[in-house]
Amino acid sequence: MSPSSPDLAAAYRACTQIARREAKNFYYAFLALPKPKRDAICAVYAFMRHADDLSDDESRSREQRRADLDTWLASWHSAAAGQRTSDPVFVALSDARRRFDIPPELLDHLVRGTAMDLESPANGAYDTYETFNDLRRYCYYVASVVGLVCIRIFGYSDPRAEALAEETGLAFQLTNILRDVGEDAARGRIYLPLDELRQHGIRTEELAALNNSKPITPGQRAVLESLAMRAEHFYRSGRQLLPLIAADSRPALWVLITIYHDLLHRIQDRDYDVFSKRVTVPVSMRVAILLRGLVQVLRNRLLGRA
Repeated sequence: MSPSSPDLAAAYRACTQIARREAKNFYYAFLALPKPKRDAICAVYAFMRHADDLSDDESRSREQRRADLDTWLASWHSAAAGQRTSDPVFVALSDARRRFDIPPELLDHLVRGTAMDLESPANGAYDTYETFNDLRRYCYYVASVVGLVCIRIFGYSDPRAEALAEETGLAFQLTNILRDVGEDAARGRIYLPLDELRQHGIRTEELAALNNSKPITPGQRAVLESLAMRAEHFYRSGRQLLPLIAADSRPALWVLITIYHDLLHRIQDRDYDVFSKRVTVPVSMRVAILLRGLVQVLRNRLLGRA
C-alpha cells in the first residue's frame, strides 16, 4: 500500500485525530514536524494510547485487561506481518514502521510498559516500586522506549542519541509522575520510591488522602523535590540530544522539551503542591512555545537545512 493510498491516508487521519484529542502536550510538538514524520509520530501515539486505554479500563478485572492486551498485541503482530486489517492504527503504524525502520521489539516494549501497571500490587493495596532503580525500569518501558522510537522517526546517525533519548523520555515521565501523584495514589498506584517514602516517615495511604485541606508536609515535599531534581538532570540530556537529530525534527523536539520542562517548573513554583489542583501548562503558553518552534522551522527552510 503506497503512502498516497486513500485507505492509508484515512488511517493516518484517524491517528492524527486521536493525537489531537488526547495528546495534550505532545500534539503541539507534532505540529512542528514535516508531515511524513508527523503522520508517523501520530500513528505511534495512537498505538500507545490504545494500549493505555486497555490497561486502564477499570470496568474490567486485571486478568481481563491483560488478556485484552495479549489479544490486541497478537492482532498487531498479524498486521505487522502483512495480514489484512481494518484497524486504522495498525494500517498507519505498519506503514510508519517500514518507512522509518522502527524495530518491532520497541513497539512490543511499549505495550509491555502498559502491562506493568497490571502486575499484582506488592503490598496488596498499591502498585509500588521499592527503589528509584526499580521505578527507572518501569519508566524505561513506558517512556524511554518512546524516545527510542521517536528518534527513528526524527532521524539520527550518532549512536549517542540513543542513550540521550532514553534519558529525555525519563525526564518527561518523572514530570508526569510528579504532576499525577495524588490521582495515581487514588487509583492504587504509587510511583514514588518506597525507600524514600520510608526515609521521611511517609505512609502510602497519606498520598491518596491529601487534598487542599491537608497541605503537604516537609517530608512529602522532600520526596517530590528529590524526584524533580532527578528530572532536571535528565532534561539536560534532552538539550544534548537536540543537535544529534535531523535538522527538520529539532524544532519539534525543542517544543516538547520546553513544554514539559515548563510543567516541571510550574510544579516547583507551587512548592510541589500537586494535590489541591492539577498543574498544567496553559494553552496560551503551549501555543506560544509552538510558534517559537515554527519560527525555527521557517529559519531552517530559509537556510536550506530542511
